[in-house]
Amino acid sequence: MSRVVLRDLAIVVTVDADDSVLHDVSIVVEDGVITAIGTGGAEFEPCDDDVVIDGRSRLALPGLVNLHTHLPMTLLRGIAEGVDLQGFLARVWAAEGAVMDPETVELGATLGTLESLLGGCTTQLDMYFHHEAAHRGAVAAGARHVGGPTFFDGPGPDGLSWDERIAGLRAWPEVLHATGGPEVPVAAMPHATYTNSVEHLSEVASVLREVAPTGILHTHVSENSAENDDVANRFGATPTQLLNRAGWFPTSPADGQRIVFGHGIHLGPQDIGVIEGRHVAVAHCPASNLKLTSGALDWTRWRAHGIRLGIGTDGCASSNDLDMWQAMRQAAHLAALTSGRPDIPATEILRAATIEGARALGMDHLIGSLEVGKRADIVLLDLDQPHLTPVHDVPALLVHAAGRGDVSDVLVDGRIVVSERRSTQVDTPELLARSRARARDAAAAATAVQEDR
Repeated sequence: MSRVVLRDLAIVVTVDADDSVLHDVSIVVEDGVITAIGTGGAEFEPCDDDVVIDGRSRLALPGLVNLHTHLPMTLLRGIAEGVDLQGFLARVWAAEGAVMDPETVELGATLGTLESLLGGCTTQLDMYFHHEAAHRGAVAAGARHVGGPTFFDGPGPDGLSWDERIAGLRAWPEVLHATGGPEVPVAAMPHATYTNSVEHLSEVASVLREVAPTGILHTHVSENSAENDDVANRFGATPTQLLNRAGWFPTSPADGQRIVFGHGIHLGPQDIGVIEGRHVAVAHCPASNLKLTSGALDWTRWRAHGIRLGIGTDGCASSNDLDMWQAMRQAAHLAALTSGRPDIPATEILRAATIEGARALGMDHLIGSLEVGKRADIVLLDLDQPHLTPVHDVPALLVHAAGRGDVSDVLVDGRIVVSERRSTQVDTPELLARSRARARDAAAAATAVQEDR
């Protein structure tokens, strides 16, 4: 049995049902599971073979959950600047088709995952083609990576036919198990309603129910008004209504399938009526939405309708960053601005980035909070920083002051994947050298595409 003891932690932010904040306690992890949180008992005394982390001046919280990203696009950071969503898609898709083969996708996923883990994000819902390669890359860095096959009516950047994509979904549970890594659900990821027909969207949902009744359906929905207008002109419906026609939404609370909308900024009243009370969550990506001028999600209105909200970064080609701390802060500020209320609780934002993200993935029984019996996805922050001193309001400190530079140690499934701000899984200099070389190829391809146009 392997044990890790996080000893004498200054603060533990549990994100449990009561949002309990504990002081001067220890956490014991055995074979990846949190077995004790507290002080005084014999179970907290380290044994000779234990790994002991000194928790003095450290704050522990659950690993952050990035509910919408495209990790391999880290290699494309900065190639589509000064454009809106439609301009971004035109540039990036062309570059992807030129350079993002399976080897490059795996490399980019490892690089993006390393960035994420160093910033305290332990779980990512990652939409990208060559999904097997992306999963290998993320698992190599130590993440809890939720990926799956992507779907387009046409060949897409990976050149696959529709039948090949469906075959990939049928095979994915077995491949996922064989690849290894921390436990995650099976996911299927049609890109959007403007790139997939209703018939194909229906087929994806049906096949996923066959191979993984508790799986995840993830797609972009109502990211900007131009998308809504395009879909309405072509199909006479909103993206959400098209998904409803395709049979995406559970018909009863007992249905275990989960749906995650990427963005969901421009959902209308007719859409709310469709998804209320269903297993639907919206991944709010404020950095990308602001940068591409897509709009501002109305946080308090969605919450008032009972819509589950998580937080995402989107991909580095649109947001330029995988920083979940920045995303939390932007989400909090936008929620205050769109509602006209300065009293949006920081705990609400923190929960969106942890337990609510886990719940959106059907994983809240495993991760998202620090409680006995859950898997040990744990992040430690170094409190010995001027900007984290003093501590008056812990949730506010995390949402409005803390940052990824404060992350000192990270555990995923009880495994220490970041120790004293360094990856334990990845040869970082070697990874960076390979990434820089491949990124030069990507930049050259993107330039060639622009010149051809």
